[in-house]
Amino acid sequence: MSKLTLPEEAARRRTFAIIAHPDAGKTTLTEHILLAGGAIRAAGAVRARGENRRTQSDWMKIEKERGISVSASVMTFEHDGKMFNLLDTPGHEDFSEDTYRTLTAADCAIMVLDAAKGIEPQTLKLFEVCRLRDIPIITFINKLDREALDPMELLDQIASQLQLDPAPIWWPAQSGNRLRGMIEVGTGNFQPYARKIPGAVEDAGHPEALHIDAASQHFEAGELTELREAAELVEGGYPAFNHQSFLEGHMTPILWGSALRHFGIDELLKAIGDWAPPPKTMKAQKAAPPETRNAPAPVDVTVEPGATEVSGFVFKVQANMDPNHRDRIAMFRMASGSFKRGMKLKVQNTGKQLSVNAPIMFFASDRELAEDAFAGDVIGIPNHGVLRVGDSLSESGLVRFAGLPNFAPEILQRVRVKDPLKAKHLKKALDGLAEEGVTQLFRPELGADFIVGAVGQLQFEVMADRLGEEYGLEVIFEPSPYAEARWVDGTDADIEDFSSKYRSQMARDIDQAPVFLAKSSWETGYVMERFPKVAFTKTKERG
Repeated sequence: MSKLTLPEEAARRRTFAIIAHPDAGKTTLTEHILLAGGAIRAAGAVRARGENRRTQSDWMKIEKERGISVSASVMTFEHDGKMFNLLDTPGHEDFSEDTYRTLTAADCAIMVLDAAKGIEPQTLKLFEVCRLRDIPIITFINKLDREALDPMELLDQIASQLQLDPAPIWWPAQSGNRLRGMIEVGTGNFQPYARKIPGAVEDAGHPEALHIDAASQHFEAGELTELREAAELVEGGYPAFNHQSFLEGHMTPILWGSALRHFGIDELLKAIGDWAPPPKTMKAQKAAPPETRNAPAPVDVTVEPGATEVSGFVFKVQANMDPNHRDRIAMFRMASGSFKRGMKLKVQNTGKQLSVNAPIMFFASDRELAEDAFAGDVIGIPNHGVLRVGDSLSESGLVRFAGLPNFAPEILQRVRVKDPLKAKHLKKALDGLAEEGVTQLFRPELGADFIVGAVGQLQFEVMADRLGEEYGLEVIFEPSPYAEARWVDGTDADIEDFSSKYRSQMARDIDQAPVFLAKSSWETGYVMERFPKVAFTKTKERG
């Protein structure tokens, strides 16, 4: 049992997400952070090749085969007196919704840039999400073991494209085969680089740091002078790191390294522990108890991490992480309180009460029963369809956090099962995947085929793979006549008036909310003008 107070337990939590453009090295970095934190003994992403290639955070078959992350995952480890909750997010843009939801559970983001490519399109999109949610960003420029862009150019990209003040904490001494190490700006401390076999257990460490004055053996003629001059230029030309400016989202500290070679990882982990904020105060609404007569409307409240009532929200649901048990886990981000195993929590929007007897905490690739948890922690709650993405849970059942939005899909396709006798199984499987947020599911009011919506084509491939692997269903995706989906809102009379005229294009989503399936963007604009009393929206909040 913890001897610390609730505010003290919350203060030692660091809950952070890793965001990056595909192929920037995000998953490899994730594994090496776990390695540096003592959570694993070897980095699974790089210790094997071919069919055995796998990572600690990627568990789906399609992830292991393609070497990409398509689902967010959670890993918890304790290091240097602090509890780290690492949220690994999909880098591929087709899974941006999953990344967005995961970022709602993060207090800080680690933005990974490829040193040879700089800021890429998906980096910009993910950064905008962080900015919308006021999430401070630590920048890690990766792949220094390969030839890289000029460091000044990379910092200029960050300043001009992201409108962030870059504050270099370290400065690299060359890159690729000429990489000598890096110098700490302002102190003269030098961390030498030693090329090692990636993935080996021994590569967890690197040569001991020393002062630049004693580092001549690591350099060839002229290189040491060049590095000294560069460090002086950087110190004078860029602002010193200001923690408050970082927390407010105006500044990003810049760190460098190579995840594959385990270089710069210890420095990054220290930066996360020292600078990433602890769990923040969250905005919520609190309703009156249901038995209250003439209950007033919910009131706006703030939930402090050190408050006594256990509260939080579900930001992800994942089914079949363990295919042998057909499990269904809701990822619950705690906002306040001291959770104990066996506690009863209520779902705010349904009033259902759950006895959380087997909560899970994820330690790298392993899972353990969580005996207790505090604000900032993420625990997995096994359930059978009771919890959905966006649900708020608390001891009273009266606290509601802002719902997580669903976004209108960009691709709409029909889906049917090859074996007609398995049509009922298909419905159940599609419902399950839609509840996870893998795809959007629409049931036309006329016709039997399901319409599945997704942001990108890869989502359909993942869906087909999971339907086959987890449910034994072989499905066919076919083009649908629809180009856009819009949620319909308004008075019952106005919605019915509109629906009666467009019955063949009306559908219901998984919550039975009405949806208009337009054949073109022109048609969407046309019906919006023709029916001004009806709102046609691209997002729908549930929570």
